[in-house]
Amino acid sequence: MDAQQTHYLTATEYLEIERHAESRSEYLDGEMFSMAGNSRNHNLICTNLSRELSLQVKQRPCEVYASDQRIHIPSVGLYTYPDIVVVCGEPEFDDDQLDTLLNPTLIIEVLSPSTEAYDRGKKFEHYRTIPSFVEYLVVSQTAPLIERYLRQDDGGGWLFTAVAGLESRIELPTIRCELALGEVYEKVKFG
Repeated sequence: MDAQQTHYLTATEYLEIERHAESRSEYLDGEMFSMAGNSRNHNLICTNLSRELSLQVKQRPCEVYASDQRIHIPSVGLYTYPDIVVVCGEPEFDDDQLDTLLNPTLIIEVLSPSTEAYDRGKKFEHYRTIPSFVEYLVVSQTAPLIERYLRQDDGGGWLFTAVAGLESRIELPTIRCELALGEVYEKVKFG
């Protein structure tokens, strides 16, 4: 029986393929992983988050990027596409293509059944190796619930906060913003 041989890609090969691809893929350890499509709720929540954050940082040196902004985590070699990324200060990119961000400040993932364990576990572990990354939101699409992880100044850990309910609000101290869950979940239907 012949064993199938796996061809592992270099990061350069991945970027060459990805920059010409019609669909997005993540990259880790020499392999590309196709990203699945998103649900109506997922797309509405991402759009609402992007709108709310963009309006609040409009006059500040921060930029909000939606799901097509690739980030690179050099310490682990991961190239990935968070749902929302905010960078404050001058954005730093992997190369002169300006399509692979290196210094996110805030990352937001809207949880999907197929990615929730990864977003909460290994992916968050990878994100934590980025020196500029100090705030992480995981957002439910099945109930009005946002969980925040905030890097502590002493480097000793992450402070966890959760808010639930459409009347609730959550502060994002790193970027000096506040999200009203009623706005984040506008037009989203649960159940």
